[in-house]
Amino acid sequence: MTSSSVPSTFSAARPLRVLVIGSGPSGIFSAEALIKQSLVPVDVDVLDRLPTPYGLVRYGVAPDHLKIKSVTAGFDRTLSDARVRFLGNVEFGKDLTYDEARSHYDALVYTFGASADRRLGIPGEDLMGSLSATEFVAWYNGHPDAAARDMLLHAAGVAVVGVGNVALDVSRILSKTTAELHESDIAPHALDALAQSHVRDVWVLGRRGAAQAKFTTKELREFGELEQADVVVKPAEIALSEAEEAGITDNTVKKNVEVLRDFAGRVPQGKPRRVHLRFLVSPVEILGDEEGRVRGLKVERNRLDEAGNAVGTGEFEVLPVQMVLRSVGYRGVALSGVPFDERRGVIPNEEGRVTGRSGEYTAGWIKRGPSGVIGTNKADATESMKLLLQDAENGQISPAPQTARSAVDALLHSKGVDVVTLTDWQSLDAYEREQGAALGRPRAKVTHKMHMIDIIRKLRGSHVE
Repeated sequence: MTSSSVPSTFSAARPLRVLVIGSGPSGIFSAEALIKQSLVPVDVDVLDRLPTPYGLVRYGVAPDHLKIKSVTAGFDRTLSDARVRFLGNVEFGKDLTYDEARSHYDALVYTFGASADRRLGIPGEDLMGSLSATEFVAWYNGHPDAAARDMLLHAAGVAVVGVGNVALDVSRILSKTTAELHESDIAPHALDALAQSHVRDVWVLGRRGAAQAKFTTKELREFGELEQADVVVKPAEIALSEAEEAGITDNTVKKNVEVLRDFAGRVPQGKPRRVHLRFLVSPVEILGDEEGRVRGLKVERNRLDEAGNAVGTGEFEVLPVQMVLRSVGYRGVALSGVPFDERRGVIPNEEGRVTGRSGEYTAGWIKRGPSGVIGTNKADATESMKLLLQDAENGQISPAPQTARSAVDALLHSKGVDVVTLTDWQSLDAYEREQGAALGRPRAKVTHKMHMIDIIRKLRGSHVE
């Protein structure tokens, strides 16, 4: 790849204009990959329907895992580059349609994640008190789509179905004291509600054994450090045969089993809350009362067959819970004008090139499905952007008729869209940190979209209607 191969279509005077749809890790990593090279001059707009960037780093990462959120320092550097703009509060398909985007940008990159959840497919799943862990995470992290909803925290018992890190996150948040949560950046409304919580027992349910659980050891160990919650593990549910033990080659799994055995050997200290880590059990029915609320969860004990699959034994028990949170995976959702594979829940693509669409690319969960951690998305985005740049060099990307940043700005202005810039976001970020500091907390999130816009307008000294 040499500079002489760059077609005259894209130059310093007329750079390759790229729209990245989604400002989460995959979107910002995509922008970073585009500006780290110097062979193809680029101009990148990173769009988000919310006034805030960072996606799941802000709204998905557990509020008590602040170190993980330090990745945003690198994101800020990317968004601050002169070749990159953040366009917040702009909804693709509404404020900026697909056809409008194609007329203003040479290439589109879809990185809008997987925001829906998978269902259990059992009776009673739509009872009041049954919801997805995705919704609960969005609620306590202050996502504008979920901040206003009421949570049934009068429940004394909560079942969390799933044994991934998200399941552990929600279980840990439910089990922590107000003092423990005060040190996090959990949304103010959630902190107030959890202070009034009646939760005493949390059951974390895995349909297979301890060796098949998907959580990481660090997250698991945190349950042994809770100030006011005992962790309870049944030795029989984590027992392994010699053959099963010998078959474990993954170091994380080995450590997980060690930690679980330590938990199983502990004598409960009589703390006011208990976290029950259960394995080899599957939910079969959510039971309701006469008012349509959850009153229990019927589970079936399992065994593993020779292939490692969970097989029901016909033995059942009912857990006394009033809330059920399913955490069995995420699923992508379609965007207007964008191809979508309903079965897989992703945009159909070939290594990042959208199938049948020249000049369109994808990265992250909406490209490959909900797998991996934040860092996984960097390599994934780099792979997709490498193809985009190759296509640009080879003349396979047709230039859009509109050539300037100002053209899309004028379009959005004509529609009355109040675009949130990086400077606006930085002002809101500083405001949240200042409000948090006054309370002795790292941050006090603003959780309603219009409240964010009002604060931004005041801080910028503008009153655009």
